[in-house]
Amino acid sequence: MDKVVVSVGGSVLIPGDNDSIYIEKLAKMLREIASDVQIAIVVGGGKMSRYYSEVGRELGGTMYQLDELGIGITRVNAKLLTVALGDIANSDIPLKAEECASMSAPGRIVVMGGTEPGHTTDAVASMIAKNLNADRIVNASNVDAVYSDDPRKNPDAKRFSRMTIQELKDVVYDDHDAGKSCVFDPLGVNIAMEEKIDLYMVNGRDIDELRNAILGNEIKGTFVNSHQ
Repeated sequence: MDKVVVSVGGSVLIPGDNDSIYIEKLAKMLREIASDVQIAIVVGGGKMSRYYSEVGRELGGTMYQLDELGIGITRVNAKLLTVALGDIANSDIPLKAEECASMSAPGRIVVMGGTEPGHTTDAVASMIAKNLNADRIVNASNVDAVYSDDPRKNPDAKRFSRMTIQELKDVVYDDHDAGKSCVFDPLGVNIAMEEKIDLYMVNGRDIDELRNAILGNEIKGTFVNSHQ
């Protein structure tokens, strides 16, 4: 049975757009394929995390404190998804990648949020994948593929359907700032490269696309080959 780690952006889970309907459909799909693949999920913070980080910044919070605020929101989001998943999911949210990997088992879905300041949920997904010896990482974001630039700001941005992990590394940026986001966290890319774990980059709100990525099927998004 393949082992898959899914990084679900907070902007995918709770953007304020029929969120309960989407989460219900997501949970239904995940329960349906849990007998085919072993799944671990990391949930991001999204706009609520950025909101708390911004307010904390205005109040004079340190970068460490701002990250702590964001991590708290990711764990709330993770708990929300476990509510929808029901008894197939964990009741207690893991606090470390190693803990998540050890809780993972066939027929079960383990969900967690962030771990510690300085580590994005993308990076956490790669850490879980390393500990789990996962076959692939699926990045479910609010963008449908990897682009050379933000397609929402640059209509001429190049869209990639396939790329090597080195090419992906050349696209992402290397600085970390609380509340910022990029196509996939550079630390997460480095871990995936070292461990030779393929990445699937998809629009997380497209349930069929997300299902295909988790199952390792052809996708409309970007397949990142870590073996080249």
